[in-house]
Amino acid sequence: MTSLLQVENLHVAFGSAVAVKDVSFQLQAGEVLGLVGESGSGKSVTSLAIMGLLGAAAQVRGKILWRGADGEATDLLTESRAGRRRLRGREIAMIFQEPMTALNPVMSIGRQVAEAAEAHAPGWTGREARRKAIEALEAVAIPDAERRFSDYPHQFSGGQRQRILIAMALINKPRLLIADEPTTALDVTVQAQVLELLRELQRTHGLAMLFISHDLAVVGQVADRIAVMRHGLLLEAGSCEQVLKDPRHEYTKSLLASVPTMRTDRDQPLARV
Repeated sequence: MTSLLQVENLHVAFGSAVAVKDVSFQLQAGEVLGLVGESGSGKSVTSLAIMGLLGAAAQVRGKILWRGADGEATDLLTESRAGRRRLRGREIAMIFQEPMTALNPVMSIGRQVAEAAEAHAPGWTGREARRKAIEALEAVAIPDAERRFSDYPHQFSGGQRQRILIAMALINKPRLLIADEPTTALDVTVQAQVLELLRELQRTHGLAMLFISHDLAVVGQVADRIAVMRHGLLLEAGSCEQVLKDPRHEYTKSLLASVPTMRTDRDQPLARV
């Protein structure tokens, strides 16, 4: 099967500090890949390399092959800045992990969602963009979206702000969604709601999704396959069931053993990773 996204020997360094070391993986259309690891493992750097958002300080090598709607593969690392800008937000979109810093505090949420659409449809009128933004907000279950179009980020709860970011990411109907720890700052109940929303949208739109998290339990709820990273290295990859029930790498076993369950012996210390 031809991959939608294929990362080959991705290596990212900042001066003498190496953040990602020869990482390779692939993602099929409509598939969810969970990228798991502790803070500093290289997960977010990998996603930012795919998006082309690392900046001039990063030294990046390898290949990031993206298969466009025409079936032709393009190496995103050699693509022009204009070419990547056309893809970013239209074919590949990203949800960032902290909505309060990702959203502009002095711009209404409706304008921010509409702006994401206008960036790839410059001929639209303001009325068309507004209608599209309201539809996107309704799709992620923002209540009374038309009335709240002119409200600002601080007027929404954390879970609602995360839903607004999802609306911005999906308004152009991308083929790949990168979700960088989208539930980290949320309480357990809201986290479950956002995960269910992402699953529903993924199924409805046939999205491929790269879901990044430090929490194997969360990833296990949404992913088809799991890849485990540590210190910039990809240590293990396999189906969700295989990695969670029969992990091969000692680090993956430690990650699983560090999470308490109803069967955990409370007289024994949890594993340390």
